[in-house]
Amino acid sequence: MKRLVVGSRESELAIAQTNLVIAKLKKEYPALEVEVKTYKTSGDRLQTQSIDVLTNKGLFVKELEEALLEGEIDFAVHSLKDMPMDVPEELPIVAVTKRGDPRDVVVFKEGSFDGLNHFPNMRVGTSSMRRKIQFQALYKEARVEEIRGNIMTRLKKLEDGEFDAVLLAAAGLQRVGLENRIGMYFEVDEILPAAGQGVLAIQAKREEDNSLLQAINDEETFLIATAERAYVNELGGPCTSPVTAYGEIKTHKLYLTGLYYREDTNHFYRETIIADREAPEASGVSFAKYMRRRYRC
Repeated sequence: MKRLVVGSRESELAIAQTNLVIAKLKKEYPALEVEVKTYKTSGDRLQTQSIDVLTNKGLFVKELEEALLEGEIDFAVHSLKDMPMDVPEELPIVAVTKRGDPRDVVVFKEGSFDGLNHFPNMRVGTSSMRRKIQFQALYKEARVEEIRGNIMTRLKKLEDGEFDAVLLAAAGLQRVGLENRIGMYFEVDEILPAAGQGVLAIQAKREEDNSLLQAINDEETFLIATAERAYVNELGGPCTSPVTAYGEIKTHKLYLTGLYYREDTNHFYRETIIADREAPEASGVSFAKYMRRRYRC
């Protein structure tokens, strides 16, 4: 059986997610040997720019993509939401895992939550403009501030008293065994997740035989993620633009909800369509064009 080398960011979450992918591969191919090589990405080193900008520029995947091109690794595991919408043609996403919990959550500093459904004068940290605008619409009295770093760094800042609460992705906390820290979940109709949130993406060279990786691909998640990313890619806009889309398959139909944000008015709009399952990319693009036409006037 072939021996593979997988690339991962070096954070605790990234390694945990990479191990999830390896476990899925070994379930299909018990004799498979997999070595993990970790990399500190440019996005991990830069602590002054927003997560949105770093993601748009591909700085959380740059070093891993270079390792793929140089032949240092056979494939790389990413959080799909951390990948730019345009990936190199020679380095496609060859598989995605079944989506984990897509919801955003709040983690509170011990003793800072009074049990009420509001956040009076609380300092709430997030690195995402998407989370900020939606959370602020729900809780206008909260003070939303920028926070950077991986999950453990953010939780340390929380416990050190820099914040009263932080907004994070449920899937990340669950994958590192910190689900018990979650104080409050937001349903997707309250805060729409990032495109691809909760999904792990496997990236590899197009020219290689990637049939082993195809064996762990979740086709429905791939379809949904394709529509979500097409919507966001079509709208484009400034690097920090918090547009997003979220898809679900219900009764064999693909429902796609899109968020459109107008920076000039600081308003955002949401709509849901039934997309074409046979053409998820085209559906995402046409939905984005419709949202632009409708809400730019």
